Amino acid sequence: MAGIIGRKIGMSSFYNKEGKNIPCTMIEVGPCVVTQIKNVEKDGYTAIQLGFEDKKATRTNKSELGHAKKANTSVKKVYAEFKNNFMTTNEEGQTNLIEFKLGDIVNVDLFNEGEYVDVTSTSKGKGFQGVVKRHGFAGVGDATHGQHNRMRAPGSIGAASYPARVFKGMRMAGRMGGKQVKVKNLQVLQIFKDKNVIVVKGAIPGPNNGYLNITN
Repeated sequence: MAGIIGRKIGMSSFYNKEGKNIPCTMIEVGPCVVTQIKNVEKDGYTAIQLGFEDKKATRTNKSELGHAKKANTSVKKVYAEFKNNFMTTNEEGQTNLIEFKLGDIVNVDLFNEGEYVDVTSTSKGKGFQGVVKRHGFAGVGDATHGQHNRMRAPGSIGAASYPARVFKGMRMAGRMGGKQVKVKNLQVLQIFKDKNVIVVKGAIPGPNNGYLNITN
């Protein structure tokens, strides 16, 4: 499994060879720097830590500077850890193991057009929402509009004198969004190597310019 940190640019559309218009998302992937290599002897597991996008020197502390100095690079804004070994598949379908050293650069060459990737990021925060928006309730009498203040109410949430409590997991109003979401099996439609940009089929969670992790 291989992974990289990226940034969501925004959505667009892509015309395939059959002339079909496909919604897609453009992602800036890397270049990332290998800032730490973990092994079984020292850390108990194998993983590679990547850093993405330089951070201002005035906003860094000494511990961050020391961590980046080991990899002979600048302090990064975003770090992510990818467990296990980095395995890539070439266009012929052959699987290769990648060996990294501190300071190595990981970029868009990690991916091939036509392969499938998983994207993990934080979804957009919607704030405190009611049951109609948060859970798709139909409203009182299937009505969600009107002058009465009960149209979008959740209705009864409890039982009788027994069990005299609200069960855990009851769908109610509350904070919506702002959670880690993983979307699987998004096809890579196109790669722009000169700009470190890939185009994936469909939508991915999070706002434009939001950071995300991509694994294949």
